[in-house]
Amino acid sequence: MKSDFRQVLQQLRKLGLLLESDTRLPSVTTLFAGGPIRGSWWSHARAQEIFEGLNKLADHRDVLFTKLVSGKVTLVHRRLWTELLSIAVSRETWQTRGLTPAARSLLRLVDVKGSVSTIDVPWPKRFQSVKIGDAVRELERRLLIHAEEFHSDTGAHAKRLERWQRWADRRGTQLSSGSADEAKQTFEALLAGLNKTFTGNGKLPW
Repeated sequence: MKSDFRQVLQQLRKLGLLLESDTRLPSVTTLFAGGPIRGSWWSHARAQEIFEGLNKLADHRDVLFTKLVSGKVTLVHRRLWTELLSIAVSRETWQTRGLTPAARSLLRLVDVKGSVSTIDVPWPKRFQSVKIGDAVRELERRLLIHAEEFHSDTGAHAKRLERWQRWADRRGTQLSSGSADEAKQTFEALLAGLNKTFTGNGKLPW
């Protein structure tokens, strides 16, 4: 049975997490479509409804989009933002070890500027063989930055990259002084429960 926007938001509030799309774990596409979607949801009969629903969720004050579970876009409800921020700003070894030079360079730029657009980044010549999108995804999957898609004035797809402190200020939330280890345990327990209930195989980045 398909859900409407309010029901999807209620499910996110209840569970704390929803994947954008997944065939097993609870996801936005599954809820809007009334069942799991295999392959790209863009080809589904309800693609327009899903697209509009995702846009509304992205604009909602209680919803954060980030790449948390299995490297996939994950929606996180506000009630878990404190824990997520504790993890994201910790700069633990799993976040920084093995970063490519291009990703490190981009991270330094975001740290200095606070917020940059991918279409405005002065991409160094030494990284011309590397796509900036690959560097962005590398940072996203380690929770080192917040990235948000938007359309430029020319209509091109781009991403706004932010330090988590900048994002938190913009969304009116506080960075926590709590333990990253305790915060990780919260997400580990939550995902373990979802994996068990829905026979999923979701993994966290650390």
